[in-house]
Amino acid sequence: MSESTASGVRVMSVAAAFAGMRSVAPVMFRAGCPDCRGRFELAASALRLAIGASSRTTFYSFTCPECGSAVRKPAGERIVELLTGGGVRTLRLHSTA
Repeated sequence: MSESTASGVRVMSVAAAFAGMRSVAPVMFRAGCPDCRGRFELAASALRLAIGASSRTTFYSFTCPECGSAVRKPAGERIVELLTGGGVRTLRLHSTA
């Protein structure tokens, strides 16, 4: 249900604003392990993104669900865009120089 105010701005209740929304499937990312060569899909919550001052210090990481190895891979601009847009937790690294 919405109401109009004197300024003409429409105000909606929270329930009305969300009434038409459907549940959204979680974002999944394809990944591979360089150790065991496993290929799998990971939820955003299984990945971490670290953004550093250069391409050498910008990477994403995860634990391989097949062999348990800690995996760290470089993340270029497009990967950063996809991961952040998909809800992956991000850590910004700052230099102390």
